[in-house]
Amino acid sequence: PANAHRTLDPPPQLRVGFREEDIDAALAAGQETYDIGRDDIARLLREVELQALVREHGTVRCADIMSRDVVKIGRGDSVEAARALLLDHNIRTLPVVDEDDRLVGAVGLRELTRQGTLDTVMASPATAPPDAPALAMTPVLTDGRSHAVVVTDAERHILGLITQTDLLAAIARLRPAGV
Repeated sequence: PANAHRTLDPPPQLRVGFREEDIDAALAAGQETYDIGRDDIARLLREVELQALVREHGTVRCADIMSRDVVKIGRGDSVEAARALLLDHNIRTLPVVDEDDRLVGAVGLRELTRQGTLDTVMASPATAPPDAPALAMTPVLTDGRSHAVVVTDAERHILGLITQTDLLAAIARLRPAGV
């Protein structure tokens, strides 16, 4: 994945773990020819790492770490009201709900720089069910674009919100003592 901030740094998810040179060394050590490229192997290994993490700590669900008192706004409210909520609550993601209190989108300050109404500037937020493994949200929350995952029920009613900070705090509690 490209760095979402358009800097020379690799994306956060590529800064830890194995590197391209590790794959090259492993391929050379194998002394075989494989019908798969380095990029495909890297993608597969990153998925393996994620699946192992989820397997080891899959008992921690989204519902366990989500914030439940979610600040949200109605789709008919003004852009100014949305900006005020984002700033007053010091949050980066503001879910937008319809008249039935169902999630229809989300806005952040970046979306509010565009001209229009909430309906025309809102983005599609990442969502998850409450029973999903919390650590499975790692790729979404490290992509450089998403700052939160909205936890919803089957009818898209908001149950909670998981931020990057929530996930980081959960991961810090999971690490073995002495590490």
